[in-house]
Amino acid sequence: MRNIALLQGRLDSFGCIDAEEESNAIREMMQEMILAGLARTDFFVKAAFHGGTQLRIFEGVRRFSEDLYFALLEKDLSFPLLPCLERVADELAAIGVELEVKDRSKASGAVKKGFVKNSSLAKTLDLKFLRPFGSPSTPPKMTIKLEVDADPPTGAGYSARQLFFPYPASIRCFDRESSFAGKMHALLCREYVKGRDWFDLAWYAGARVHLNHALLSSAIDQQGPWAGQGIETDDAWVKNALAEKIATIDWKMARRDVMPFVHARDRVAVEAWDKQYFTSIAEGLFR
Repeated sequence: MRNIALLQGRLDSFGCIDAEEESNAIREMMQEMILAGLARTDFFVKAAFHGGTQLRIFEGVRRFSEDLYFALLEKDLSFPLLPCLERVADELAAIGVELEVKDRSKASGAVKKGFVKNSSLAKTLDLKFLRPFGSPSTPPKMTIKLEVDADPPTGAGYSARQLFFPYPASIRCFDRESSFAGKMHALLCREYVKGRDWFDLAWYAGARVHLNHALLSSAIDQQGPWAGQGIETDDAWVKNALAEKIATIDWKMARRDVMPFVHARDRVAVEAWDKQYFTSIAEGLFR
């Protein structure tokens, strides 16, 4: 594999202190490489990056993430994802990273899904925890899922963010207010407990980000328990809805979900999660 020094330097920059962090760091390297590859196509002319991985890579939130989520700027149910993934594979082959890409989209579906896999990256790097010196074991194949919303809610705002690994690239992202609206929609409408959502809520609260209510209103009207009701959200509405949601959460389950993605130094803080903790955070959002 070419460019070993570039890849090794990026891994070393994470300063991993256990196997879980090292595995997450390799996954994040793959995420960054996929984004950079997409930026060499016209993908970000048509789509924007959002979600927890956007928050991790461009805002530095202290928890790792798994998948890559995008939304088209305009509805296009015929959007072809596979050609973009094939171009990514070609771009990364040029720096010696071999990818296997698969498109799992349904022709008329609103969400286009694809998978990018790599089995050689981790085997090439000098790992400190996943493959100790002298061990016959090797890290498993790394798989990244991509989802593109081809029928997105309206009202999003965007900003260009710069990525520098493995090469400079400009990535169209949701702006902070729109990103927060997407996260709030997930918090209020997701049918299962995802602790990573709540970890991100604490970050938004600390950063004092305002909500893009136009996007949130469109999103909850499109999908979730308030779909089709034409609700126009405001801070008071969200405060009440969030308080009701917090009362239903199994915080033990939420902690268990997020713990594998949290830096080892931060895991003790997650153990303190409970209803009172997040009630206090929610009340501080709209002061």
